[in-house]
Amino acid sequence: QVQLVESGGGLVQAGGSLRLSCAASGRTFSRFAMGWFRQAPGKEREFVAAISWSGGNTFYADSVKGRFTISRDNAKNTVYLQMNSVKPEDTAVYYCAAGFSVRGQDSYTLPTEYDFWGEGTQVTVSS
Repeated sequence: QVQLVESGGGLVQAGGSLRLSCAASGRTFSRFAMGWFRQAPGKEREFVAAISWSGGNTFYADSVKGRFTISRDNAKNTVYLQMNSVKPEDTAVYYCAAGFSVRGQDSYTLPTEYDFWGEGTQVTVSS
């Protein structure tokens, strides 16, 4: 069992940067693939980024590729989302997720592949 707590959200100017953190509790954190998803008002939850359990593979939505970077520090039981050059359309609640059995590049993008979820952190980008 894993518990996830996001932090680092807030208000940021368009073009600025923000770093989200997801702190995990549990003895098997390093064996979980980790993902970031987001949900804006009136929209479905969408994939943002993911990282394999080893950190050797990362995946990004086309909308954030080149601007966002996902990373993990297993020694600290933490996954990060570095958000650069943010846009107003990045405004959403961002959720951290952990999946023990995620396999395949496409599977990392699917919410149903993840077993545990944080409560989310609000990111608001002003123009």
